[in-house]
Amino acid sequence: MSTPCAAASDPHGAPEPLTIVREAFRRTVRLVSSARLRPPVLEALVSKDETDALAEIEGATSARLIAEERGAEGLDRQELVYGVPYASFINASFAYAKPREPNRFNARRGAWYAALAVETSMREVAWHMTEFLARSGEFRGVVDYAEMFASMAGEFVDLRGTPDDPCLDPDPAIGYPAGNALADTARARGLNGIIYPSVRHRGGTCIVALWPHAVQSVAPGAVYRFTWSESPEPAIERVSD
Repeated sequence: MSTPCAAASDPHGAPEPLTIVREAFRRTVRLVSSARLRPPVLEALVSKDETDALAEIEGATSARLIAEERGAEGLDRQELVYGVPYASFINASFAYAKPREPNRFNARRGAWYAALAVETSMREVAWHMTEFLARSGEFRGVVDYAEMFASMAGEFVDLRGTPDDPCLDPDPAIGYPAGNALADTARARGLNGIIYPSVRHRGGTCIVALWPHAVQSVAPGAVYRFTWSESPEPAIERVSD
């Protein structure tokens, strides 16, 4: 079911109509660095008595733990999820944000990006990592990414029928400001997120959840290794189920 509605996406003219759909996705997939799935490296180097001190240090510096305790800029602690499997992964995706380096649909606060197919997630994360390596001046690196499955349901802005929308421009300088304005409008209306055609994988579909509660039933999947060897195109292999 879809419903057109108005949104203030153009500050200089009439609001552009948005298509709002009520939809359920049984399984979406997000790729996260597998380093986040492992215990802290320092735990193997300290005694049991010292682990409490490590936890205190982490609590003072972890954006997620700080947000869970007292919130963060643009994110109320009551928005976060507690007592559900992988709550820390959900909360971390919203607690960590880089206002000076925004993503397509988030800047001041984080978001949960996912896709309907792992191939789409692979193209998306590879593009971002390749851009990072390009800035470093050398296409060399190895990163393991783990699948994180989640279900989503509710009302979403649907951009699948408008691939020429400015927020889907492949140039971040154009697409990201427009995308963040759209995300602000969607959050103000209480919508769960945005469904959109992947910018980096032709034919792929992505979903960004704008609220922690929109991410449900999280579970881990396989691990993939991305290897850059003097080329902007990484070799990808499945290394674990």
